[in-house]
Amino acid sequence: MTLPRPLLPLGALLGLYLAAPFLAGLVQFRHAAWAGTHVSALVHAALVSVASASCATALAAGLGVPLGFLLAQTRSRLAVVLGLIAQLPLALPPLASGILLLFLFGYASPIGRATGGILTESFLGVVLAETFVAAPFLIIAARESFAAADPGLADAARSLGLAPFAVFRRILLPHAASGLIAGALLTWLRAFGEFGATIMVAYHPYSLPVYTYVAFGARGLPAMLPVLLPTLAIAGGIGLLAMRYHPRRRHEVLAPPQATPPPPPSGLAIACARQAGAFTLAAEFTTTSRRIAILGESGAGKSLLLRAIAGLDQARLGGLVALDGTNLATLPAEARRIGYVPQGFGLLPHMPASRQIALIPGADPARARALAADLGVATCLDRSPATLSLGQCQRLALVRALSRPDLRLLLLDEPFSALDASRRRDLRGRLSALQTTWPGTTLLVTHDVEDAIRLADFWVLLDRGRVLQAGPASQVWARPQNPRAARLLGISAAGHGTITPSGGLDLGHGVCLELDEPTLTPGTRVGFAIPAGAIRPDPAAPHAGRILPGARPGQGLVRQVLALGAAHLAIDLPPPGLDPGAIMVAIAPQSVQIWPDPTGS
Repeated sequence: MTLPRPLLPLGALLGLYLAAPFLAGLVQFRHAAWAGTHVSALVHAALVSVASASCATALAAGLGVPLGFLLAQTRSRLAVVLGLIAQLPLALPPLASGILLLFLFGYASPIGRATGGILTESFLGVVLAETFVAAPFLIIAARESFAAADPGLADAARSLGLAPFAVFRRILLPHAASGLIAGALLTWLRAFGEFGATIMVAYHPYSLPVYTYVAFGARGLPAMLPVLLPTLAIAGGIGLLAMRYHPRRRHEVLAPPQATPPPPPSGLAIACARQAGAFTLAAEFTTTSRRIAILGESGAGKSLLLRAIAGLDQARLGGLVALDGTNLATLPAEARRIGYVPQGFGLLPHMPASRQIALIPGADPARARALAADLGVATCLDRSPATLSLGQCQRLALVRALSRPDLRLLLLDEPFSALDASRRRDLRGRLSALQTTWPGTTLLVTHDVEDAIRLADFWVLLDRGRVLQAGPASQVWARPQNPRAARLLGISAAGHGTITPSGGLDLGHGVCLELDEPTLTPGTRVGFAIPAGAIRPDPAAPHAGRILPGARPGQGLVRQVLALGAAHLAIDLPPPGLDPGAIMVAIAPQSVQIWPDPTGS
């Protein structure tokens, strides 16, 4: 990326100012008073500073990493207050920090009297003073590192059966390691250079900053240059190390639900309510099918529903997620025996798939390798996710999810969205073949009707957090209940008509379509839809219409508008399409989909 012009000179100016004191120091080294330097005292002070900074950093890490994780995961008032307190030492002058520490454990304090004053004027006092002023750096780094972690990683790990502490220790901690190391190095540097609080709490033993201050008072500026050498060397080395590590960025959270009908004895039953900001999800359906698809546009709440079923949102599901008579909503995510493949695949970036599968309690490596062979990724199991293509990552995520030995329900969130058309067809075929041999239930989230046709025989149409329609795929496809349902199915040729006494569909202006087994009462006002490709020009056909001006190129076809009766219908024709004017069209009765629509809306 090219830097915007005004930023370059401004940044360079500050960089030059920060470098200038070091350059000035280099110029003055020819005047250094080397003869008066007490090498043993200087080495001792350097060792005190290195050891105390290391102890302070270890103490800050042991307590600060859990606190940073808590602050990243919790938005309660207590967490806000804790976050503010954790940052206060950064705003205090170091001398003020030292005075506050003396009030806490100085000689005259209750703690000081109880401990005989060992917390001051000692190495322990140096460590305590440095910990107080330096710990905020580690806490902030930990908070930002954990907050930046992709929540899909923890979700995927819990769906594999890992308990919350195991997820923290084996997934989140390694993933946040880069930011935590950077924070620890900055904490070490701050502790190493601490002077004000240290000199107030523990003047002895001399740390390097305190020794520098004493040497300056005794021998003046020329004596400072030799003293600065170890300080600059140590701080510069740690600073270079810190430059290798960077924290990243982060996620969002959900809220709670209600409602609990009794679980059915078999199949899947969902009764779920969720609030995510201004969006409300209220979805309910029941099916005995083992191949289910949730269809909806982006923002319909499909992924939110899937996370609720998996138990991966912040609030426990208070409604119903029943599988074969067991209400999973009462169980934590890791105990639900669910495999979850999120949109981003959820592969852990710091370990190959084979090691990720090994994390699953009771996983069978031989079965995992057989699954990988079936899906064409056997050679990818031991490779880093960063070296794999999107298609390979997608298949490995499937292998990992299916490797749970107790798996009962497989959740797939837009599993083909990142794939090109040929890879999509290939993986769809492999997954379809897998469904015929695996006895569990698959729940697919998609906005592509083709995915639903190939991989599900029960469809749920979701729109703006509500179920528009749910039922067997053939029934939903043949009889969408309203225009929005028809649109979700990709049917843009739609309109309104009336059921005739003979069981046909009157479109007005003398046009009447035959219906396949009409079930509605004559005179019923209905909405109807016809797939755009099901309307076929044919000079011998019975229906007279008119092609209207205007055509729009599509995927290998031309979309034009047909006036048929009182309806204007979209039709797809081979290029170059048809000239505007009269036309005869054939429409198969089974392609006409109707729904009761008394309002005509």
